[in-house]
Amino acid sequence: QVQLVESGGGLVQPGGSLRLSCVASGRTFGTHILGWFRQALEKEREFVASISESGDMADYADSVKGRFTISRDNAKNTVYLQMNSLKPEDTAVYYCALLRGGRWFLANVDSAYDYWGQGTQVTVSS
Repeated sequence: QVQLVESGGGLVQPGGSLRLSCVASGRTFGTHILGWFRQALEKEREFVASISESGDMADYADSVKGRFTISRDNAKNTVYLQMNSLKPEDTAVYYCALLRGGRWFLANVDSAYDYWGQGTQVTVSS
């Protein structure tokens, strides 16, 4: 069983930045794909970003490309999401998730992920 715990959410003004962190339990963190998803009020959960096991590949939703950066530190069992130039439409609960099995072609599909964190609220408002 893997546990994922997100942190770093909060209230920020438009144009501001936040960095989300997600710490995972377990000793095989470095062998799994990690992803970030978000769900706004009354909307479906959507893909934000994913990163490969070694961190050499990353993928982003078009809506966040050029503004968000996903990274990981396998020694710390942690994945990050650096969010810059935040917009009101980025307001959502952000979830990190872990995908087993090296299935990179499914890294943007939420139903493929095996473990999820509890989420952290990000609110972008003036």
